[in-house]
Amino acid sequence: MTVLEQLAERFARIAKLDHAMTYLGWDQMVMMPPAGSVGRSEAIAELASLRHEVLTAPEVGDWLALAESSVSTPLDRARVQEMQREHREATALPADLVRARITVGSACEQGWRQQRPDNDWAGFVENFKPVVSIAREVADAYRAAEPDSYATRYDALMAQHCNGDKPETVNAVFAELAERLPPLLARVMEHQKGNPISMIAGPFAREQQVDLGRHLALRLGFDFDSGRLDTSLHPFSTGSRGDLRITTRYVDEDLFDSLQATAHEIGHASYEGGLPERWANEPVGASRSMSVHESQSLFFEKHLFLSRAFQVGFATAIHDSFPPLEGYDSQQLWRSQLGVGPSRIRVEADEVTYPLHVLLRYEIERDLMNAAIEASDVPEAWDASMQRLLGIDTRGDFTNGCLQDIHWTDGAFGYFPSYTLGAVNAAQLAASIDRDLPDWRANLGRGDCDVIPELRDWLGRHIWSRASTVDADTLMREATGASADPAHLLQHLERRYIDESV
Repeated sequence: MTVLEQLAERFARIAKLDHAMTYLGWDQMVMMPPAGSVGRSEAIAELASLRHEVLTAPEVGDWLALAESSVSTPLDRARVQEMQREHREATALPADLVRARITVGSACEQGWRQQRPDNDWAGFVENFKPVVSIAREVADAYRAAEPDSYATRYDALMAQHCNGDKPETVNAVFAELAERLPPLLARVMEHQKGNPISMIAGPFAREQQVDLGRHLALRLGFDFDSGRLDTSLHPFSTGSRGDLRITTRYVDEDLFDSLQATAHEIGHASYEGGLPERWANEPVGASRSMSVHESQSLFFEKHLFLSRAFQVGFATAIHDSFPPLEGYDSQQLWRSQLGVGPSRIRVEADEVTYPLHVLLRYEIERDLMNAAIEASDVPEAWDASMQRLLGIDTRGDFTNGCLQDIHWTDGAFGYFPSYTLGAVNAAQLAASIDRDLPDWRANLGRGDCDVIPELRDWLGRHIWSRASTVDADTLMREATGASADPAHLLQHLERRYIDESV
C-alpha cells in the first residue's frame, strides 16, 4: 500500500465519522424530542473527539510529509494539499485553547438567548469579552502554523470559512460595494415610490404550502429518491449524495418566504449532490468553501426562482395551489417579492440591502479581531455604520442591533463575508451562463422544460465537479474568466429593481 493509499484509507474513516455526525445533527434539529438533547450532544461530542484523534494521530503527519514529496500528478498534489490543510487546521490549536473556546462560546451563547430579548448589552459584553480574547488567540495560532499565509488575524479567521478567497480581493469587493451600493439603494427606492410594490397577504394554508414547495423542488431538479424536504425553525441543508436533507419554514402570511428558502437550500443540496463520487471520502472531493456554497444557493434562489422568466411558468402552480390568487398574473406575483427598503434586521433584509448588513459586520469584526476596536466599542461602531450605510438610528436598540446575530457568540468571526461573496459569485456565474446559454431566460419563460437541466449541467461542469481540486479564486476565474467582481451583482440589482427586466 502506497502512502497516499494509507492516507486515503485514514480519511475514509474520518468521512464515516462525519457522516454519522451529520445525520445525528440533522435529527437533533428536525425530528428529535427536546428531552433527548443532552444525550445527543454528548454522543456527537464523543464522535467529534474520536474524529480529532484519528486525524491528528502522529502517523498522519508522517504520511503527509512522505506523500508531499512522492506525488507527481496535479490531482494527486491537490489531494495531498487538501489533506494537509485539514490536518494543519486540526493541529494548529492546542487542546486547552479548543476547550477554552468551547467554554466561553457556550457561556456567551446561553447568556445571549435571554440578553437579546432583554436588550441587555451590559450583561452580554461581559461574556463577549472572553470570546473576543480567545478568538484572537485562535487567529494567532493559525498564523503561527502558517506564518507566510496571513497578514492579519482576521485574514486567518476568514480563511476558515472563505478558503481560497484572497484577502485583497475580499477587501476590494467590500470597498466597491460600500461606495456604489448606497446610491443604488437610493435610486431603487426612488423608482419604487413611483411604481409601488403591492405585497400579497395571506393567510396561506400550511398543507398547500407544503405541496407547492415539493412541486418547486421537483421543478428545480431535486430528487426525492435521494433526498428529503422537512420543516425546521431555520432552513438549512445537509447530507451528501444519495441522502440530501433540506428544510424550510412556513409563514402563514407570506407564501414566498418558504418558496425562496426552499430554492435556496436546493442550491446547497445540488452542489453537494453534484460533487465527484470518486473523491467522496477525501477533502479534495468536498465543496470548496462557504462563499462558493452560498453562490450556488443564491443562484437557485435569486437568479433562477426569483427570475421574471421562472415566475411566468410557476404562476400556474401558484394559482392551482391557491385559487384566490388567480387574480394576480405572473408579473404581479413576481413584483410582490421585490419590495426594497432599509431595515434593522439582516435576516429580513431584501436583496439590495442585505450586502450592506454584511458589510457592516465585516468591518466591525475585522477591526475587532485586529484590535482596532474592543468589544465595548461594538454598539457605537454598529450605530455609526447603520447610519452611514442604511440611514437608520439604532442607538439603545441592542436587541435589533448588535445583539441580533448568534454568529459572534461562539467566535465565528470571518463567516459573514461568505454571504456577500456568495452573492457576488452567483451574479458573476449568472452573467457567464447568460453568455454561454444566451436563450435560457426566454426559453424558460416559454415553459421549456430542458432549461433547468441545462443550467444544472453548466454548474455541474464548472463548479460541482471541480470540488476542492482548485482554490475558490481559481475556480471562479476558470468558470467566469475573472476573480470575484461586484460589478456583476450591482448590474443584476439594477436590472431587477430599476429596469425590472430579470
